[in-house]
Amino acid sequence: MTDRTAPPLRSRARLARRFAHALWPFGDGRDTPFWPLTLRGTAAVVLGAAAMIVAHQVGLVELVYVAVLLWAGTALAWASLWFVHRYGDVARSFSPDVAAVGQPSDVTLHATARGGFAGAAARWQDALGPGWEGDASGMLPPAAAAEHVRLHYRVRPTVRGVREVGPFRVIVTDPFGFARRRIRLGTVESVTVAPATVALPPLTEFPGEAGGSLHTATHQLGEGADNLIPRVYMPGDSMRRINWRASAHHDELMVRQEEQESTPEATVVLDRAETRWPAAATAPGADAAFETAVTLVLSAAARLIREGYDVSVIEADGRPIGALVPAGDGVALEQLAVDLATVSTAGEDRLPLLPRLFAATMAGPLVVVTGRLTVADAERLAPAVGHTALPMLFAADPDRGAVDRAREAGWRAATLVPETDVAEIWRNAADRGRSHAAA
Repeated sequence: MTDRTAPPLRSRARLARRFAHALWPFGDGRDTPFWPLTLRGTAAVVLGAAAMIVAHQVGLVELVYVAVLLWAGTALAWASLWFVHRYGDVARSFSPDVAAVGQPSDVTLHATARGGFAGAAARWQDALGPGWEGDASGMLPPAAAAEHVRLHYRVRPTVRGVREVGPFRVIVTDPFGFARRRIRLGTVESVTVAPATVALPPLTEFPGEAGGSLHTATHQLGEGADNLIPRVYMPGDSMRRINWRASAHHDELMVRQEEQESTPEATVVLDRAETRWPAAATAPGADAAFETAVTLVLSAAARLIREGYDVSVIEADGRPIGALVPAGDGVALEQLAVDLATVSTAGEDRLPLLPRLFAATMAGPLVVVTGRLTVADAERLAPAVGHTALPMLFAADPDRGAVDRAREAGWRAATLVPETDVAEIWRNAADRGRSHAAA
């Protein structure tokens, strides 16, 4: 039974950090214990204590002076770090603004240093949270009054999601090397890490099926003056559109209808059902198979918009994951990457209901990415094949015979192997079309 009087776990952890900081004032409550003296300073204190003990035992007053000198020098060195050195605010800038898994990200730090003795050494470090690779540390140049310091380092994110950078810390040592001080500057900043975008092979092998920029969709409401199906004139129609021949034939005013062209649409489905991804947790990066699936979804969307499609990324029940990405719109694709940065498994199994979304229409390419796939699932998805120009199905954990059954139904299907080249998985599915089902 839960004790309702006990403070929450997060509150207790915060109290523990404050208590540790009260007992050990040289840390900031989040840092590891920090000893304010260097090896040289510690040796000076120990030698001073030894000299004081020996002076008391043998009655040698000179050793008392030596002990006091060592202690005073160490104390003054430590005090100089608190009353002479001053550091101001820290600002970070990231390039690019939205990092991508596996791609280098440049971080620029702008810090302000005020004062400091000549010869004092200072080492800086920008703390990196989980999901980063790289060295974010170095030596700080000698600080002058009101000097702005610009620092630069490069890191590489390894896991998508919202990752933390900071705080920025400086460890200052006095010119004699007796004492040191750790200073925490700035705050912890959150950086959005999007999934990687892999360049997938083009769909040039399927111009008749896929369409796209090679095959613009045209609704022929009228086919010219000689082969025209006109409609009745309505108030507001331009007089220039009146078809006099058709008007004489029908004994009433008839107008031409114009062609209406539209960009074909493609749909990418990410099945997020928890039962399909049993190894995935709520935090991004917990399941390698799901991470590969998210990478494939973004890469497929990027490939399709280059082919000339408006791309919708949805869940298995039709709910959108991000806004529609117009053909050739790189900015909208970047926003989709941000939307996919924090996506995780959620909801019930809706994959068998997917064919209902396309039952009354003829869609463009349909890319379905799921986790576990059974033979029964492949049979339930079969009706969707007749309503799409290019059906592609990827499963991370298919049962035996499930992928073959999907291919027999007409899907270009392939197994989504974690940490495998996504471009090769895409090519494998594309090469196993309807005409290759027997293979």
